Amino acid sequence: MEDIIGIISRSYKSYASSVWETITHPFGDYNYFTLLILVSLAVWGLELAFPWRKKQRAIRKDFWIDAFYMFFNFYIFNLIIFIALSNTTAHLFSNLMVVIGLPEKNVFDLSGWNPWLQFIVFFLIADFIQWSVHNLLHRVPWLWKFHKVHHSVTEMGFAAHLRYHFMENVFYKTTLYIFLGYLFNFNLEYAFFLHAGTILIGHINHANVGWDYGPFKYVLNNPKMHIWHHAKNLPESHPKGMNFGISLSIWDYIFRTNYIPSSGRDIPLGFENIEEYPRNFMQQQLEAFKTEK
Repeated sequence: MEDIIGIISRSYKSYASSVWETITHPFGDYNYFTLLILVSLAVWGLELAFPWRKKQRAIRKDFWIDAFYMFFNFYIFNLIIFIALSNTTAHLFSNLMVVIGLPEKNVFDLSGWNPWLQFIVFFLIADFIQWSVHNLLHRVPWLWKFHKVHHSVTEMGFAAHLRYHFMENVFYKTTLYIFLGYLFNFNLEYAFFLHAGTILIGHINHANVGWDYGPFKYVLNNPKMHIWHHAKNLPESHPKGMNFGISLSIWDYIFRTNYIPSSGRDIPLGFENIEEYPRNFMQQQLEAFKTEK
């Protein structure tokens, strides 16, 4: 028990110190706080310079709640609970593996591989895991209740990327830990740039820009593909959703969950009866825990 208390205490102190360092030294090396701000401003600038839906306002509907979601999910939730919870869970998980006769961690040690090869392998595995989790969020009813927060966006913009229920942090990061943190040992020298790239791709996919990258659309997720993922009216061929890609589109083409019948520029977004869904942050967080009547 003392070990767990110590882990929780150290987790809070370490993360709080890290957040304070990033805020007080915004131009220090590998500053994630500055990264989020700069990437957001850059993609917002692209929206203003090359608007796909030209009648959509620069400060679109729900812009400010989405901006709050960005900082909440990127920093505040981690500071309040998730870092301590995840570190404690990782400790208990490793102990459980030892008890049942499995390695404590790092079943496959890839840390000696070429750094760029590690980077590519890590990115591919992580993206496929997230594609799989995203797929389940649409197909498992109780998971969908949490994911509905992300789909409550009715006007698409870059900040909608990080509008999601805090429980999605648990679903995604727990799965990533089991498959990447436990099974594999990577020495990622370029983790910051990987994170920067995924944030940039995610922002662009939700931005008000009409890009698909030509022949590269079969590899990279893109706004013209992702807009259909947010379609309010789902086709009979994909009743649980489509285009589940996070950074890459290739998984959807491989598993035939791709669907892009037209540009999708002006399609209605959301889900059935979205008009009755809560519009403020706290109500959206609580809605997912309500039992069906």
